[in-house]
Amino acid sequence: MAVLDIVRLGHPALRTPAQEVAPEEIGSETLQRLIDDLVDTMRAARSVGLSAPQVGAGSQVFVYEVPESPEFPGGPVPLTVVVNPMLHVQPGRQVYDWEGCTSVPDLRGLVPRHPEVRLLGLGRDGEPLDRQAVGLEARIVQHEHDHLNGVVFLDRMRDLRSLAFSAEWESYLSGEEHSEHAAVV
Repeated sequence: MAVLDIVRLGHPALRTPAQEVAPEEIGSETLQRLIDDLVDTMRAARSVGLSAPQVGAGSQVFVYEVPESPEFPGGPVPLTVVVNPMLHVQPGRQVYDWEGCTSVPDLRGLVPRHPEVRLLGLGRDGEPLDRQAVGLEARIVQHEHDHLNGVVFLDRMRDLRSLAFSAEWESYLSGEEHSEHAAVV
């Protein structure tokens, strides 16, 4: 198991649709190592999800996990491995919330997502996966599924005026007032 480099926006892997994993590859040492590396890399980056294209691999695989933490209301969500996913959105309006991405470091923006999706696919060992994802989990699943299709969260934003550097965004949300910024008009 290893912590891999996460590619950043501009790397072609982020804009290239990932290939379906063939059934005979599911139990392979190569795929299992990729999954382990994705989990290690996601955890090292303190992220809640990571897709294979984000480490330069062109396979339809992503992992996600939300620890129990005040930082992530809506958690915990246990570690989930998804191979060859399909999403079915549930009827209803999309909900806007803030997103960031380890491949687009230090930026956040308001992104509309469906509040509930049905996730179909295969688990780590090829077992069928069929689950309803709601709230934060639904947002993560849609974000990671987008990566498998060459889409980043910036593509989903409807208004780029909400795009912000993470430090500024955190400062604004915490209510901190910076006098040097207040004087500049």
